[in-house]
Amino acid sequence: MKKFLLVAVAGILAGTVVTTQVAEPLLAKEAKKTTNVYEQLDLFGDIFGRIRAQYVEEVDPAKLIEAAINGMLTSLDPHSSYLSPKGAADMRVQTRGEFGGLGIEVTQENGFVKVVSPIDGTPAAEAGLKTGDFITHVDGESVLGLTLDEAVDLMRGPVGSEIVVTIVREGKKDPFDVSIVRDTIKIKAVRARIERDAVVLRITTFNDQTYNNLEAGLKEQIAAAGGIDKVSGVVVDLRNNPGGLLTQAIKVSDAFLDKGEIVSTRGRNPKDGERFNATPGDLAQGLPMVVLINGGTASAAEIVSGALQDHRRAIVVGTKSFGKGSVQTVMPLRNGGAMRLTTARYYTPSGRSIQALGITPDMFVEQPPRAPAAKESNEEVQARKNRFEADLRGRLDNDSLTKDQIRKIKEERARAKEAAKLRQEDYQLAYAVDLLKGISELTAAQK
Repeated sequence: MKKFLLVAVAGILAGTVVTTQVAEPLLAKEAKKTTNVYEQLDLFGDIFGRIRAQYVEEVDPAKLIEAAINGMLTSLDPHSSYLSPKGAADMRVQTRGEFGGLGIEVTQENGFVKVVSPIDGTPAAEAGLKTGDFITHVDGESVLGLTLDEAVDLMRGPVGSEIVVTIVREGKKDPFDVSIVRDTIKIKAVRARIERDAVVLRITTFNDQTYNNLEAGLKEQIAAAGGIDKVSGVVVDLRNNPGGLLTQAIKVSDAFLDKGEIVSTRGRNPKDGERFNATPGDLAQGLPMVVLINGGTASAAEIVSGALQDHRRAIVVGTKSFGKGSVQTVMPLRNGGAMRLTTARYYTPSGRSIQALGITPDMFVEQPPRAPAAKESNEEVQARKNRFEADLRGRLDNDSLTKDQIRKIKEERARAKEAAKLRQEDYQLAYAVDLLKGISELTAAQK
């Protein structure tokens, strides 16, 4: 026992000597870093003073400092930025689901403003703006050289006023102008409906209302269908959803998962990492699910699609998502403004980061361009109408079917017509509904 103690003490003493020897150069290195930082701050002070004293026009010192702060943040990544007191207030309003503007989620790329996605039912969506469009000018003024917040400020204005944005779109040879009338944007986070016998949950954004809207909409549509047994499955439509609140993405994922990890976040310090797990309970009660995504599916929407995909709770259909796999923390500042800072990356349950890669769908299905409707002559219309035996005058009746069987056949034909109509209007959604129908019938046959 005494020997062990002596060895331990010797080890501690030896460790002390080594630590002291190593610590000295480390402390010197840290001191040098601190000195360099103070030298750079002195340099900033010199430049700030010379601008105030010698610039050709008088400048507002507060605006100059705000610009310097924003420049420092935006140099880090496209999602870090400074929010003025007004900008911070606007952001708080947006997360509540009602604000004034065009209705687009944007980022910055190559100096221009890039549309992540137009929000359903807003002036931007109705004007035809698309995911991937580049906005190069606002009312004839170039956005090149502006920060993202400055470009967004150009697009803001009184409700009812008109704005003209110049668009560069892939596949279009020349830029073109789009006129948009600003409006109050009232976002209903979730729109629920029945499409044939599937419940479609169209989630447009993740704000304070999202989970409550989803829960109420799903229950309402299941009741309208006549109960859970009458529903073939659930389509969660996340196309052109720009994301939003992480907390809401976790709640929506948890709504359909009984257990397991939903998402994890990892910052610079491993100790700051967090894991978020599902709790028991599935609002869809085990019904088959399909998630629809595209290039406008970003951030919080990618968390949901990634979680449901990794747990094999849903089949993901569509095209590759946007690929924003970072978390921004909004930190209030003493002047009433805020700092939006990228503080972590998030990872799906399988441990994959989708940063700059996006979610790859299980089934790649593109939305085909809508072909212009062909004009038919009256003769062609009549010929098309009269090509069935049942349409012929004097035809024999079918005497092998009961009236109930004939009624069911007619109902099936009506559903087939509705399916064909949906394929014309939204091919990806029609594909998802057909997929759910097939899974539902296969599952029923196996019981």
